[in-house]
Amino acid sequence: MKKYLSILIIFCVNLTFAQIPNELSNEDKIFILSKFWQEVNYNFVYLDKVDKSEWDEMYRDLISKVQTTENDYEYYKVLMKFCAYLKDGHTNVYYPKNIRDSILGNNFGEYRLFFSNIDGKAILTRINDSKKSKIPIGTEVLKINGLTTREHLEKNVFPYISSSTDYIREDLGIQDMFEGYVGTSYDVVMQTPNGKSITLKLTLSKTKERNLFPPIEERNVVDFKWLENNTAYVALNSFSDWTASSEFNEKIPELKKAKALIIDLRNNGGGNSRIGKVILHHLTNDTIFYGSKSQSRLHIPTLKAWGQEKYYHDFPYSADTLGKGDRNLLKTSRIVVPTAILIGHNTASAAEDFLIYADNQKHMTKIGENTYGSTGQPLFFELPNGAGFRICTKKDTYPDGREFVGYGIKPDIEIKKTLTDYIENKDPALEKAIEIVRK
Repeated sequence: MKKYLSILIIFCVNLTFAQIPNELSNEDKIFILSKFWQEVNYNFVYLDKVDKSEWDEMYRDLISKVQTTENDYEYYKVLMKFCAYLKDGHTNVYYPKNIRDSILGNNFGEYRLFFSNIDGKAILTRINDSKKSKIPIGTEVLKINGLTTREHLEKNVFPYISSSTDYIREDLGIQDMFEGYVGTSYDVVMQTPNGKSITLKLTLSKTKERNLFPPIEERNVVDFKWLENNTAYVALNSFSDWTASSEFNEKIPELKKAKALIIDLRNNGGGNSRIGKVILHHLTNDTIFYGSKSQSRLHIPTLKAWGQEKYYHDFPYSADTLGKGDRNLLKTSRIVVPTAILIGHNTASAAEDFLIYADNQKHMTKIGENTYGSTGQPLFFELPNGAGFRICTKKDTYPDGREFVGYGIKPDIEIKKTLTDYIENKDPALEKAIEIVRK
């Protein structure tokens, strides 16, 4: 009976893999690869930081390699690896919908496991509620399919991640180290915080259980609450649409009562930079705001033929100055009190632009970790079946030319979440912010 059961399991897994889409012809594969390579050459704003001869050589090699890929999933993985060579968080390749729908990373049938990067280690920080006593929070992954976790990441994960900073590549790699097609199996060795060894065979499969431990806190575009000593807490979780500005404006009458303010940008992945700037107008007495300076690629074939090619186009720069009407509107809605701004690795793009505008505010203190370190203006290209890619076309810097893309914006006070903080579900950055604004 055991023999037949094993055959049945193998058959089911192979059947799952047999369902991976295989719709792209070799001509399609070469065309998409060439389209990506061509558009990067014309539009990628950081191409001057790329070894051009190595980039072209990779393209030549991939022309034959993509034709040997066994299915569309394998093909797009090759394309993602090619893209990752550019090391930019706003330049990415996206799977087609029929592949995205069958990709998992945290679901293993009876388990839902979420891992975070803590000091370079893959640590379990969330699990489905029914399994929290079996695998405690703080458990570390030591081995995956016979490789150390570090070896697995270096070989099978990091090469496919497009990132401007090493620490974001580390974060994303650990979060997605089990990403794969439904049916993919991993032999995993883990160690609990008290030193107990756990060995599991994890197979990617949808998990029915929804409840997680610790629970995922639901976030609105703007979250507001009162803390002790008349300290107001406002989380600006997105600048994706003007809802953030309108909801913030609704809370101004309450915020006027605050003796201190904490602005949380740790879960703000960006959106429209103008939204953040408009919100910032309420948080300072300034009437002049200095945002980022921007450049893009400049391609004029005749100048190239004359040997006078210019690589960058500098967009005209001027400070944002509030008009008299704007100043009058803001007279009764300014909240200028000791302010802490919480930032972290997920503070990205337009949220980083917000920090550029706020850079010279003496009453504001940035607390947490370096930001995402990537912003710009992506140019999108659609591919068959909902696939696509985007290319960063705009370089942003501080007004004085300092670069933050590739480095992240640094906090004034660095606070990292430790393993103990995860186990005890503490927020040390918020605790520090409360301490700072109280002073």
